[in-house]
Amino acid sequence: MSKRSKVLFLSTGNATRSQMAEGFLRTLAGDHFDATSAATGTGDVSPLTREVMAEDGVDISWQRSSTVADSFRDFFGYVITFYDDAKERSPVFPFTTNLLRWSLIDPSSTKGSFEEKKQTFRRVRDQIKLKVREFVRQVAEKEKEPRQGQEATDLKGGRGQAA
Repeated sequence: MSKRSKVLFLSTGNATRSQMAEGFLRTLAGDHFDATSAATGTGDVSPLTREVMAEDGVDISWQRSSTVADSFRDFFGYVITFYDDAKERSPVFPFTTNLLRWSLIDPSSTKGSFEEKKQTFRRVRDQIKLKVREFVRQVAEKEKEPRQGQEATDLKGGRGQAA
């Protein structure tokens, strides 16, 4: 059994996008990853975030907002930031070689009626779901590739040539 990779989703408020991503990763591939989220600032999980995630069958009601300072004691295989501002202001994770940036609008900054805001939250939720699925697929493909200098084994258990 292989060790699960830790993934940190980082945003400035940890109220919407990073919470959605954490919820989707836990739901879609929780047996392969340890997902967490954090913020460079402070904030609470948006009730609208919880609502639109529940509409998609993902319960994040128990998830809580945390600060990035809480994450410094951990090693993360992947750190994913959510927009340019977060990338520019994010702390350094010196032992994480897999740093990704997902540029998506912050739905909480949407102007308009409640229904317009809710539609934006849904649109961002759906974009994050697609990104999380693609992330899981890419990591799975990467893990299937033989590492450089490592020989592949054939079906009989013997040593074969690397592909």
